[in-house]
Amino acid sequence: MSTFSMPGDAPYSYTPPLEPYLVVLHKDDEILVLAKQSGLLCVAGRPVEHSDCLESRARATFPNARIVHRLDRDTSGVIIMAMTPAAHRHLGLQFERRKIRKTYLARVWGQLAQEYGRVDLPLACHWPNRPKQMVDVDAGRPAQTDWEVVEREKNATRVRLSPLTGRSHQLRVHMLSLGHPILGDSFYATGEAFAAADRLQLHAETLTFHHPADGRICRFAVPCPF
Repeated sequence: MSTFSMPGDAPYSYTPPLEPYLVVLHKDDEILVLAKQSGLLCVAGRPVEHSDCLESRARATFPNARIVHRLDRDTSGVIIMAMTPAAHRHLGLQFERRKIRKTYLARVWGQLAQEYGRVDLPLACHWPNRPKQMVDVDAGRPAQTDWEVVEREKNATRVRLSPLTGRSHQLRVHMLSLGHPILGDSFYATGEAFAAADRLQLHAETLTFHHPADGRICRFAVPCPF
């Protein structure tokens, strides 16, 4: 079994949740919409121990299903797969052209000073520590995230995040850049912020897109589990 170290120095092993095994929100001839669990990879990793993933589970029941976009392993929430090559191309273009709208809910450490704002900081891979990402104003790719406060807690703030771009770890790094890492984040939170939750407090709440068959606007939502 493959392991790696977490901020708390405890070894991590990949043990994806088995219940519920696969949550189908919607299925038609063109698309498959699922609710991903925290702790489950979207696609298989290189070690054989990482072969169990959302894609393999979906394709066991729906052999034609193909991944269009991904959520980080520890992020839960709504995700869409394509059922035909044409739908895959159509949805891929919507993501590329930023026509798809996504919202996330997160709990971050501390109290944000304002009620809403935008983070506009370019991101790049931190190669010595990949897959970690970092702010790189010289060589990073443009990345923008809108945020708004939903609820204030004693030591944390619940926020709604709307990514305008789709960079790897974008929401996690952008919240860190504000001095408010997402609770339970094994890559970017340390100390009390990491220990404050037993899972990454990031959830893909809604996904809005044009249906590849007829262009109608579709919106799917998954209630936040935390």
